[in-house]
Amino acid sequence: MFETTETLITAKSDNHLQIIRPMNYNGTHYRTIWPDLNNEQQICIIDQRKLPHDFIVEKIDTAEQMVTAIRDMHVRGAGLIGAAAGFGMYLASLQAPDTSFDAFMAAAAKKFDASRPTARNLMWAVERILQAMSQATNPEEKRATAYATACIIADEDAEFCRRIGEHGLRIIEEISRKKNGAPVNILTHCNAGWLAFVDHGSATAPIYAARDAGLPVHVWVDETRPWNQGSRLTAWELYHEGIPNTLICDNAGGHLMQLGQVDMVIVGADRVTHTGDVVNKIGTYLKALAAKDTDIPFFVALPSSTFDWKLDNGMDIPIELRSGEEITTLTGKDFQGKLRTVLLAGEETRAANYSFDVTPARLVESLITERGIVKPERNAIHQLFPEAGHLEGTRLQDKS
Repeated sequence: MFETTETLITAKSDNHLQIIRPMNYNGTHYRTIWPDLNNEQQICIIDQRKLPHDFIVEKIDTAEQMVTAIRDMHVRGAGLIGAAAGFGMYLASLQAPDTSFDAFMAAAAKKFDASRPTARNLMWAVERILQAMSQATNPEEKRATAYATACIIADEDAEFCRRIGEHGLRIIEEISRKKNGAPVNILTHCNAGWLAFVDHGSATAPIYAARDAGLPVHVWVDETRPWNQGSRLTAWELYHEGIPNTLICDNAGGHLMQLGQVDMVIVGADRVTHTGDVVNKIGTYLKALAAKDTDIPFFVALPSSTFDWKLDNGMDIPIELRSGEEITTLTGKDFQGKLRTVLLAGEETRAANYSFDVTPARLVESLITERGIVKPERNAIHQLFPEAGHLEGTRLQDKS
């Protein structure tokens, strides 16, 4: 499937890594996660820690390796974390002894839950795997069910993001008409592209749909420290998709809005309450405030698996606090092509690395879901997903 230019062995495992350059090699289309074509008991992921310098496919053999991949950001993004957890539970089922299968799987579920506590998609996928397996009668059938359900979760994620693109395209089309066909300037934050999901992305899906429809667009890409997911991921992704884009530092967003150089803001989400509060990458709240002050519409794109149907208040969502080293250090390639990590702050510096913040529903123009565009209000959301209150952790039946 891949043309390999180099083979690496990881320090922590015997995983086989393949480096492929460049993206869309010979027009090949990639998902972010998939079962190995030659061995369904291995799951392939793109190691996003190495982007944009190296495109590396890592093969995951065990649930423990998948927990590590999620926790240590080999994979990241709400939808992709969910798909990874789904496949991780399948890998756990392969390791589970027949005599204590259910207890083993319950313990695995707790490990995945602890790996990234903020994104709702992760435990949604885990709960869905457990619920599906509960209908099976023996360990062999449960393993087959886990695999089938994990594949369905991944396929749904890609399809739902594609539909988000279709619905979000209407918004860009309307702005384009008002601008008489001039490029629509879109500001996004962090990475909510195909790298953050199985395919298409959430915030980028309408942008790709606009590109496909022949509408001129330009994207302002936020850098988003501490992981620099704008510069490392979004700008790289948009470049390879042929989307005009410009990288800016986080704090330039409000300035551009004041200058009238932003027509709309669209971001993804890691969890959204059924009342419309949004948890997303740290700094999203400040973008929403600036957009409100400058009368620029602020949209949030998400598949239904990102909704939390139990929490009313976004401030009750646990906010992940990651290592301060992600702020005090920076990794990149020097001009000789060597990957280096350098200190940005003094060795004695303490850092608080909050990964997400809460944007209240009142600052959000609309939510863009696979079923359509909806106001961030409880009644409107529940009208769009009337069955959701009764199907927590299970598959939402598509009504589109």
